[in-house]
Amino acid sequence: MDVLPLKDKIAIITGSASGIGQGIAIRYAREGAHVACGDLNVEGAQKTVDEIKTIGRESMAVRLDVTKSADVEAMARSVFERFGRIDILVNSAGVISANFITEVSESTWDAIIAVDLKGTFLCMREIAKYMIQQKSGKIISISSKSGKKGGLWLAAYCSAKFGIVGLTQSVALDLAPYKVNVNAICPGNVFSTPMWDLLDVEYSKKLGVPPDQVRKMYIEKVPLGRGCTVDDVANVAVFLASSYSDYLTGQAINVTGGQEVH
Repeated sequence: MDVLPLKDKIAIITGSASGIGQGIAIRYAREGAHVACGDLNVEGAQKTVDEIKTIGRESMAVRLDVTKSADVEAMARSVFERFGRIDILVNSAGVISANFITEVSESTWDAIIAVDLKGTFLCMREIAKYMIQQKSGKIISISSKSGKKGGLWLAAYCSAKFGIVGLTQSVALDLAPYKVNVNAICPGNVFSTPMWDLLDVEYSKKLGVPPDQVRKMYIEKVPLGRGCTVDDVANVAVFLASSYSDYLTGQAINVTGGQEVH
């Protein structure tokens, strides 16, 4: 591969204050991209920006609520005004909660669907306008292994992540004539993220085991014998953002150590 496969590309990463979004933002900078970091936690996004600048790339932090179309439109406009184009969008903003179906409150359902699925839709819809004009672009959304197979206590989360896969397939067809590639990544359990800090506590109570045993139980289900890392996800995200994936669209790629293979 090229030494810098994303050299001078302009990328927008949502959910970039922490976790997978932050990891992809920093990795993209190392691969040559200039990165706009969108997050509701603008202070966290600014820390990501500060690290990107030490790599020698341009970066900006944008306060972004992905559930609000006005925020998404303002973000896209500010990035375009600064850089003159938008080459890559990574939808990584997400929330989760684990609840037995009869205990899923309407507010929990609405929040997860709003951030994980509606937010992905709003960002795709707005950024696509710029990519259509350019007749080029890469859109990458973070789904999950829970977007391929239902998970215990994850009715809302799985619904949103399955939705991202369907959304990806549909929008890939819409945008193919404009040479815009639309794909998703379905990671396994990325234990280093704040999301899993929450799940450790929730699963510990539900399973009746100490928090440190929760991760052991989930690792035992993985054929390759370890959890997924942010780097594992970022490796695929770089490929999907580069010219090496130009003939790939509408796909939802598993990064699960063999746990999901369809």
